Amino acid sequence: MDKFKENFREEAYDLLNSLEHSLLELESDPANQEEISAVFRCMHTIKGSAAMFGFQAISDFAHEIETVLELVRDGSLQMDEHLISITLAVRDHIRSLLDAEDDLPEEHDSLSRQIVENLQRYVSERRQPALSHGIVPVAEPDEDQSAFLSGAGQEELDHFVTYRVRFAPKADIYLNGTNPLLLLAELRDMGESTVVPNPAAIPRLSELNPHECLVSWDVILTTRQTLNSVRDVFIFVEDAATVRIDPIDDLSALEDEPHRRLGQILADRGVVDLEVVEQAAGAQKRLGQMLVEQGVDEQDVESALAEQEHVKRSRARIQNELATSSIRVGSEKLDLMVDLVGEIVTLQARLTQTAKQIDNALLSSLAETFERLTDELRDSTMSIRMLPIGSTFSKFRRLVRDLSQELGKKVEMETLGGETELDKTVIDRLNDPLVHLIRNCVDHGIERPEVRGANGKPEQGSIRLTAEHSGASVIITIQDDGSGLDRRRILEKARDRGVVAAGAELSESEIMQLIFSPGFSTAQGVTQVSGRGVGLDVVKKEIEALGGTVTVSSQTGQGTRMALTIPLTLAIIDGLLVEIDDSSFVFPLQAVQECIELTSEMRAEHNGQQMINNRGQTLPYVRLRKVFSIEGELPEIEQVVVVNTAEGAIGFLVDNVVGDLQTVIKSMGRVYHDLEGISGATILGDGSVALILDVGRLIGLVGASHA
Repeated sequence: MDKFKENFREEAYDLLNSLEHSLLELESDPANQEEISAVFRCMHTIKGSAAMFGFQAISDFAHEIETVLELVRDGSLQMDEHLISITLAVRDHIRSLLDAEDDLPEEHDSLSRQIVENLQRYVSERRQPALSHGIVPVAEPDEDQSAFLSGAGQEELDHFVTYRVRFAPKADIYLNGTNPLLLLAELRDMGESTVVPNPAAIPRLSELNPHECLVSWDVILTTRQTLNSVRDVFIFVEDAATVRIDPIDDLSALEDEPHRRLGQILADRGVVDLEVVEQAAGAQKRLGQMLVEQGVDEQDVESALAEQEHVKRSRARIQNELATSSIRVGSEKLDLMVDLVGEIVTLQARLTQTAKQIDNALLSSLAETFERLTDELRDSTMSIRMLPIGSTFSKFRRLVRDLSQELGKKVEMETLGGETELDKTVIDRLNDPLVHLIRNCVDHGIERPEVRGANGKPEQGSIRLTAEHSGASVIITIQDDGSGLDRRRILEKARDRGVVAAGAELSESEIMQLIFSPGFSTAQGVTQVSGRGVGLDVVKKEIEALGGTVTVSSQTGQGTRMALTIPLTLAIIDGLLVEIDDSSFVFPLQAVQECIELTSEMRAEHNGQQMINNRGQTLPYVRLRKVFSIEGELPEIEQVVVVNTAEGAIGFLVDNVVGDLQTVIKSMGRVYHDLEGISGATILGDGSVALILDVGRLIGLVGASHA
């Protein structure tokens, strides 16, 4: 059962995320019936599944909330901002119940009751007739009832069983204070249930006695409770009702018994003989229709059809838990798989190099085939780790909502490109930087409603979060329509802190980069959200640690745009292998624009200035031999690797360009953790090590040394 419980948790987390998404959508369109139905379905599924898998506290709590949501779904209650806020609190509480597993502290129970009471109070204020729709005030259960609801003293099976419960109260059952609907609710809380009422005995309204119960019910219940536990629900009404409980499906052996046919169900119930069923089955009409024409009660046929559908649905659900077309795999297993693929890629490089050295046709053919299969295996493995970034985007809508309410602002968030895929490891590490940037937008960027109104802007500000592919990278953009960055104030603050020399002249992009300096802040005061100058420098370090870059642009009074350029994956990349003397280096291929030659004559033309003419454009270059202090003579012809940067193209001088290379990124350990300009290392085919260049940091390092 632990396996089933873990699967339920995973499914419940997904349902809670969907619930949050639908509730946030309802804020902008409270009358959206599709989203209202989606909210109800999520809560209904959580309630039923929780009961099936033994999470009784969650099931009881969700049942109360579902009752209110049913009022919204049938139009008896209007969805508004306050109800959305309460339901979001419900969602958070259910998640905390899931996280707490089976060891629930006392405060969870009291918080559940407090939320339910608040919700019922809200409903009663908004709609007095709500009690007629089933909203029952919370009553303190006695000791026996509490034990029953919590499952104490009940023996559970290690598998699921489906029961048919036929409950026919006597007409005078109301006289002893019994409410049959509460008994049905207890059954429903035991697991997944289908309730079919039989109103055939109800007379015309003029002849109806409201003090008589003239309805019976068939309940199809799938649960892990024993037969005695189900029978105990009716222990106090044995003399006031006819109750029959029959196990009809054992879900411990799913493959042994097919779905039961309608005729079999009716025959088991004693409604019709098998001979009649066989005769009706030979006709061209549907069996149910034929049986009704032969005198079988239509209500019995409908009840049997509901039972058939319930059994089919329960079996499909359990089978789906055991064997599903999409499986959940622990991230640590995927990480191990990627590591093994990395070793295979390294081995393939060694095999290819060995084949070239031996110059054997058969070995070369095998090496080429192995290389092709390795490429396919690498691409397939990396695609498994790719997830749509929209799963992360959805969290930020809630963040913006809660933060804007806390700060007294009106902010709307729009997300685009949620289907863009990134490596799961990258997505996980992006969460904190994005949280900080979005919090900054709400706190520093978006003005208060009265300020926006005075400046001729809509009172509601907007934040747009987008993601799009760009080659082997993804560009994530956070843009707001707030007050923008004040360049003059940023520069003054930087001079006051000694970050910039008093007489230094900086370009616009250089001024913008100052906000990423440690401890830098232009906020007038410290709030609970920000203002201490902690965060943006960490954001930049984290993005650069991912091999990415951050660029900022802003217009005063119009807003700010931050763009994060992130590599798709951190495990295996396509690289360009180069050599300087006996040392090997790798450029990420996504950053390389082209490779050109630099002869001694071309160097002489510029009188030692580190720039050349490339297709009519001046191209500055950096000699990597000097950066890494590599001794030796310069070759007659050097190679220039031209890379793209935020400031434009720049060249890096190397001795030789070997060619493209599948690069398995290896960590360099703690000793080299803070090494500037290097993002990692890789093992070449001959067993030697090549350093992987971090182009963005390398340019910054060179620029700082020149300054």
